[in-house]
Amino acid sequence: MNTETPAQVTVYSKPACVQCTATKRALDSKGIAYTEVDVTQSPSALEYISDELGYSQAPVVVVDDHNHWSGFRPDLIDRLAATAA
Repeated sequence: MNTETPAQVTVYSKPACVQCTATKRALDSKGIAYTEVDVTQSPSALEYISDELGYSQAPVVVVDDHNHWSGFRPDLIDRLAATAA
């Protein structure tokens, strides 16, 4: 039995973002649960991904403090799915 708590994945996205939609579809297809945050509705989230993480492109996927990326990255989504299995 796996007693490890799975990481909480957060997807910082914006409306009408093709890469955001592709990222969410890929996460859904791999069965990876995530929380979505619309950066156009949350100034603090936008500040976090731009000022603290240094990203200027949506989506930003945050797995933990050391595992995050920007843009549609199916390779990293596959790796995340493999480690979650």
